[in-house]
Amino acid sequence: MAKSNYVFTSESVSEGHPDKVCDRISDAVVDLYLAEDPVARVACETLATTNRIVIAGEVRGPGSLLKKVEEVAREAVRDIGYEQKGFHWATAEVAVHLHAQSADIAVGVDAAGNKDEGAGDQGIMFGYACTETPALMPAPIYYSHQLLKNLAQVRHSGATPWLGPDAKSQFSLQYRDGKPVGATSVVLSTQHSETVSQEEIRETVRKHVLDVLPEGWMCPEEAFYVNPTGRFVIGGPDGDAGLTGRKIIVDTYGGAAPHGGGAFSGKDPTKVDRSAAYAARYLAKNVVAAGLADKCTIQLSYAIGVSHPLSVYIDTAGTGRVDEDKLSDVLRQLMNLSPRGIREHLKLNRAIYARTAAYGHFGREPDADGGFSWEKTDLVADLKSAFGA
Repeated sequence: MAKSNYVFTSESVSEGHPDKVCDRISDAVVDLYLAEDPVARVACETLATTNRIVIAGEVRGPGSLLKKVEEVAREAVRDIGYEQKGFHWATAEVAVHLHAQSADIAVGVDAAGNKDEGAGDQGIMFGYACTETPALMPAPIYYSHQLLKNLAQVRHSGATPWLGPDAKSQFSLQYRDGKPVGATSVVLSTQHSETVSQEEIRETVRKHVLDVLPEGWMCPEEAFYVNPTGRFVIGGPDGDAGLTGRKIIVDTYGGAAPHGGGAFSGKDPTKVDRSAAYAARYLAKNVVAAGLADKCTIQLSYAIGVSHPLSVYIDTAGTGRVDEDKLSDVLRQLMNLSPRGIREHLKLNRAIYARTAAYGHFGREPDADGGFSWEKTDLVADLKSAFGA
């Protein structure tokens, strides 16, 4: 029997965290290629350290774009806000090592004759949704993201100029009868200027925590930790090296749901690590939005070069109001879960990925230009109709 009273913790990191800087650059490269060629292939990894950026991987697309990669990387770093001696968008050394996609991978993915496009790799992908927040996301990761997004907004606006780009948040929430009821602790570490006092940082952060949490949810004062080490001036890749794909739990559900292990950033949508995880979230969110369950976990599995999913697993954790086997059949009818079907249904062959690189890939509002299309709840009516709800 699942526990009903417990404390659960999730963390988030800001756009200026070293790993997120790398995710942003890698996704900016994906957008560069897809904007020019919607069927381009990209698998881009980035490393960042003190005033140095290394970009490597495989691409298939217009050769003229290679010379634009360095410019795209610098623009991403500038947009994040790094103009520090140890990491500056204009002075960092940028090395680009992108080469053509492996022919052995391409032959498995490409459509040919009667063969549909296959998955870009084997793997398992999970999607999850629950009723804990309006975004149908687990509460700890949702509030962790919201706090950092709010701090980033006041930093970019100039309202709080002493904030630096690098930050981490962490919320521990008390659950009673399986539902979150308040915070037991809040942790926020943020990069800052030399001149600001720790007391000013603490009180500024407090205001934003109170704005993010529901009324009455604030943790006890002794469990409110702001810059616990007392100083965080050196940050970003100057303080710690970053790599693409190291924050997969931050990117998804904060540990409240399983993760297949594959990272998202730097990959075009033929890579099911990304597109199938988006599809699984889309289906799970629609199931919960339709009122068919309070929690829904969906697992999809694929083999490289094979177009159809090998399995579709659904678990509603005892909260389901319909038969799970029938639900699986209905979801397969509503959405073609081949790599091509996912991309076409969610319209993923667009330059919509740089914006996903920080503050989570899920629980976001769909954008007018098609960004975060996997957050739409446009299957609700069909799901209700299928089950007479």
